[in-house]
Amino acid sequence: MNMHRSSSATTILPVYPRDPAPPFPSDKASQESAASKASAASKGSAVSKGSKVSQGSKGSKRPSLTGSDSANTLTSSAADRMEAYQDSIKEEVDTYERLTALRALMAKDQLDYYIIPSEDAHQSEYVAANDKRRAWISGFTGSSGQAIISKTAAYLVTDSRYWRQAERELDDRYWIMIPAGNPKGPTDWIEWLTDRSKDGKVGIDARMISHEKASQLQTQLQSKNSKLAYPSQNLVDLIWKDRPARSKKPVFVQPIEYTGMDAGKKLAHVRAWIQNQAPSLPSFSKSAPTPAQMHVGTLVSSLTSIAYVLNLRGDDVPYNPVFLSYLYIGLDRAVLFIENAKVEEPVREYLRKLNVELREYNDIWSFLRRREWGEGKVLIAPQTSYAISLMLTHFRYTVAPPIIDEMKGVKNEVEIQGLKRAYLRDGASFVQFLAWLEEKMSKGFQVSEWEAAWRLTEYRSKNRNYMGLAYENISATGPNAALPHYSPRKSESLIIDKETPYLNDSGAQYRDGTCDTTRTVHFGRPSPQQCEAYTRVLQGHISIDSAIFPKNTTGRQLDVLARKHLWQDGLNYLHGTGHGIGSFLSVHEGLHSFSNDVPLVRGHVITNEPGFYLDQQWGIRIESALVVRDVETKHAYNGDVWFGFERLTCVPIQTKMVQESMLSKEEKDWIRDHNRSCLAQLEPLLQHDKRALKWLRREAERPIGVAPAGPGGVVIDWD
Repeated sequence: MNMHRSSSATTILPVYPRDPAPPFPSDKASQESAASKASAASKGSAVSKGSKVSQGSKGSKRPSLTGSDSANTLTSSAADRMEAYQDSIKEEVDTYERLTALRALMAKDQLDYYIIPSEDAHQSEYVAANDKRRAWISGFTGSSGQAIISKTAAYLVTDSRYWRQAERELDDRYWIMIPAGNPKGPTDWIEWLTDRSKDGKVGIDARMISHEKASQLQTQLQSKNSKLAYPSQNLVDLIWKDRPARSKKPVFVQPIEYTGMDAGKKLAHVRAWIQNQAPSLPSFSKSAPTPAQMHVGTLVSSLTSIAYVLNLRGDDVPYNPVFLSYLYIGLDRAVLFIENAKVEEPVREYLRKLNVELREYNDIWSFLRRREWGEGKVLIAPQTSYAISLMLTHFRYTVAPPIIDEMKGVKNEVEIQGLKRAYLRDGASFVQFLAWLEEKMSKGFQVSEWEAAWRLTEYRSKNRNYMGLAYENISATGPNAALPHYSPRKSESLIIDKETPYLNDSGAQYRDGTCDTTRTVHFGRPSPQQCEAYTRVLQGHISIDSAIFPKNTTGRQLDVLARKHLWQDGLNYLHGTGHGIGSFLSVHEGLHSFSNDVPLVRGHVITNEPGFYLDQQWGIRIESALVVRDVETKHAYNGDVWFGFERLTCVPIQTKMVQESMLSKEEKDWIRDHNRSCLAQLEPLLQHDKRALKWLRREAERPIGVAPAGPGGVVIDWD
């Protein structure tokens, strides 16, 4: 799944079907609940029974998937669930009343602007329902963007991933969308606000902005004689009367068979790091440090970091097995701030053995105010909420790189082997899905983007250690595939088109790893333009996969390998090439990526996902996960310091759209070896599914390129 952090574009694009609320249950329990309710629920309009599904551009009528076909394809319960499933009804909100109420509170604090970020108090990418303040006030449901309210107008600043979605979802009577990253517009929301706010007072909940961003914003506002203000309560919370309650789901232990390192050793590693931090002395000082200048602990607010270091998992945030909490790690004590109701006795005993104290979630503020750790300074990451640094004051904290992010980014061998197993099971499910989908398409059945996504989730849900989706399924055909973050709604999704590529970017959470895979396939006869673009994307994918590089090489230095083949034809993609992945944690993880200057090290897991998107027509992306490994080179110049990638993802890459004449001998060998390796690894897992086995064997031996036309123009397939 692409993060698209470096997205940019020159135009605001036309409107397409809306992004949905999460269309699939997030865990087995909710899926089973849906199944049990299916027979009692009033039947929704399924794709096969006239639901509001847009037809492909050709408007051709094909046989629909009947109930019996659905039942025979998977199970009757799957068919029942799909039939009974209803899209969550998107609330049509008149935001005028909400904005009016907010402005009344702004007036009391004499605010000229009020900022409502998309993040929660832990700066999470995904947030719980009760933290979706920006979505509630604006009606915009995208995962990134800031709402900025003035006395007379309301603005939503977001990047090019969400320009279309913002146009669809915002009420243009009251909201103005600001396209950040547009060459004629601001780089980001901080630049936009700074340019407008002269002699002003800007309000924000200090918990919802990081120390790093708040410091940047404050410095820039001061140059305009403006200042930041921090109301004592979140203004949205004061007017959001039916705000959902926090999750009460219990936390659970992630055992060492999956983590490869017990929590005691992880805590010891953090404590050793604290002790190694230099005292906080003025540069001119020659005196010995005082106790007040020594570092005695670190405060962790990142939910994934807390889950990682304690080997605990939870279910408070969609798609992420984390729990709302703070963690203080001192040299001689550790304190977990969490709602006590979520910690059952087995976990309490586990924490007692680790000498981790339990405190209520909101006790963090009294802990900081009273400085309960005693004398000395606390280390915090730049991403820590600004409210914490305000509470500590600059005399009591030091900003340092997030050590736990660094630790969890480097996978140990147990985690790597767990990811391998997870990707094999996930790859088998992907193959079953592609075989099912191709068969239905070849027989002329109508299959919508939404149903295709559902089917793949059904296959995955049967896997050992399955815990839910890793993110919203991206299942897209035609113009929707040109939107890198598109996710289908049942009532609005397109029928998968045989004339354009079909793109599926999806992943699952397993106890032994987090998976993220993208494949693009074609069910008809691809055009020369589609073949050329697909081949260029594949060449970039191969270049990254087969790269060998010396120690201290950064992801950014390798990024050009993914793009050089596209660039030579004047093509490009406007998102990052890849991101780190967690071990049953967040699908987007780590300090490393192909977009920054963090050196890649042994054990880093990273995605390889170049793409190309033809606006309003179709899109292509190929994504596999890689792990950085030592490589033996012929000459070993400067010693044994060479790295390469080992591939984790195991799903064949379709060769139908590959233009063989554009490939080198090495590239042809690579794709043949790749698909044959998938056959060797997945064949034992698919003995129960003859259709999937047949598809897999065919793909492993299939020639490169579009099947030639036979006598009379008949297309010859390789079946």
